[in-house]
Amino acid sequence: MLSNRINQLSESETLAMSRKCRELKAIGKNVINLSLGEPDFNTPDYIKNAAKKAIDENFTFYSPVAGYADLREAICKKLKRDNNLDYTCDQIVVSTGAKQSIANVVLSLVNPGEEVILPAPYWVSYKEIVKVAEGKAVFIPTKIEQEFKVTPAQIEAAITPKTKLIIFSSPCNPTGSVYTKEELKRIAELLGKYPAVYIIADEIYEHINFIGKHESIAQFDSIKEHVILVNGVSKGFAMTGWRIGYIAATKKIAQACDKLQGQFTSGASSIAQKAAQEAIGSDPDTAELRTMKKAFLERRDLMLKLLGEIPGLKLNHPDGAFYIFPDVSSYFGKSDGTNTVTNASDLCMFFLNTVYVATVPGDAFGDPNCIRFSYATSKENLIEAVKRIKNVLETLK
Repeated sequence: MLSNRINQLSESETLAMSRKCRELKAIGKNVINLSLGEPDFNTPDYIKNAAKKAIDENFTFYSPVAGYADLREAICKKLKRDNNLDYTCDQIVVSTGAKQSIANVVLSLVNPGEEVILPAPYWVSYKEIVKVAEGKAVFIPTKIEQEFKVTPAQIEAAITPKTKLIIFSSPCNPTGSVYTKEELKRIAELLGKYPAVYIIADEIYEHINFIGKHESIAQFDSIKEHVILVNGVSKGFAMTGWRIGYIAATKKIAQACDKLQGQFTSGASSIAQKAAQEAIGSDPDTAELRTMKKAFLERRDLMLKLLGEIPGLKLNHPDGAFYIFPDVSSYFGKSDGTNTVTNASDLCMFFLNTVYVATVPGDAFGDPNCIRFSYATSKENLIEAVKRIKNVLETLK
């Protein structure tokens, strides 16, 4: 009865794990959820006040498909202010979250059978969005020893005459890896040799960067026309529920995304756009954002310390976002007498069902040896969660 398209589509494993958490909580279990990539902070008051003002001023009608002109202008100013990138309003399209922005681009560019390169680990939805577009995902495995960063040589080896697009994130979900300017420059120099290949640069975690200035691959003029920059307000401004993302791209690609979005959802929420305009137009170094970033850094360091005390875990060292992505394969094949762990999915379910800690298996992100911990929760929760995990792992022999 259902279409092949929907039957072939996988459920988001991060959302599936959150659903299981809710089910356990509903029957009274004390679940600590380290699966969702959602800041545990409230949206700053100055942003909420902008939304209230928009309601009072009756911004309650359909908005332009690509977003209000003053929001798109604010995005252009932000890109110049923070990234030294020059874009015009007609190169910006605002969507209902960065996820829709990515889907718009993939559906606008990729024909059936064309290839999309995904350095692994990758964000869970990239692969499924490519599947909806009837493209073919080509995966490039990376190593924890190199902080899961892809090299130009690996990219070049994956390029074929059918390659249309490469998608990557920096800071990265799920690894927290951050590409340096020099690393991006080398990738840009390589991709400059392949003008038929486009690049989606997912920069949604831009403001959660622990090593200094955020670097965008769009800064290199040789490939800028082929870069589609994706960003939004969900992570850096604690605005996940507001659902505002955007792209910056060539006019032709922006027009294509506008056309597609016009048939799917039309413009994003008018009230949320006004809130996003206040967020994007504000100083990126506000006290509220500094507080959040400082908390994430402290939590990262805490998690590295606590997880480092567990035998058998091989840890990466994330420089951004709010995830740690350890290799847990040393526990594969072990059992507590009742449960046998054969893979990362088994281990995540073992944690959830025995000590009520939710994590996400690395298979969802293209690395079956790892699991993802989100540290977007309180220190108290993190300490208790790792304590539970350490204790239950000691039962595996």
